[in-house]
Amino acid sequence: MVETATVVTHSNRILVMGVSGSGKTHIGRLVAERLGAEFIDGDDYHSRVSIDKMARGIPLNDEDRKSWLETLAEIFAEYRRRDISVVIGCSALKRRYRDTLRRGDPRLKILFLSGDREQLHHRLTSREGHFFKGDRMLDSQLSDLESPGEEEAVELNIALSPDRLVDHFLQRIAL
Repeated sequence: MVETATVVTHSNRILVMGVSGSGKTHIGRLVAERLGAEFIDGDDYHSRVSIDKMARGIPLNDEDRKSWLETLAEIFAEYRRRDISVVIGCSALKRRYRDTLRRGDPRLKILFLSGDREQLHHRLTSREGHFFKGDRMLDSQLSDLESPGEEEAVELNIALSPDRLVDHFLQRIAL
């Protein structure tokens, strides 16, 4: 394992993105821990209506996600204003969603957790107590996903161990 500094000399804003089952929360927490940053799970900011909708296996649409993304964008902006490091786990499936979250912040770093459908499906079906249910939801997210390019994000495959994912990401963004 590569040693990574835990002392932050400037604030970092990091988005850990991917479809459900990719490990955004787990990996996001590990990145935050390594950086001495706060971690925020974007799922905690979904409206009750959206959570109920997803629990019934109904995919969210752009309108459902609009206020949720605006809330998360404001959280990023507040951490930027306060010069505090933060990692947010959020699906951010479409480029315009990421643009909303970024709001002109050139220092926002993005980790895109990618994997094949079988890996993701296996992870989702072994999960307990999460509101995200069903193949229809996974297929909808995979269909909506606009994969970021290298210029926008560091893409890493979820087949790597969590520690290796974090190591590779931190090396690539050279904090």
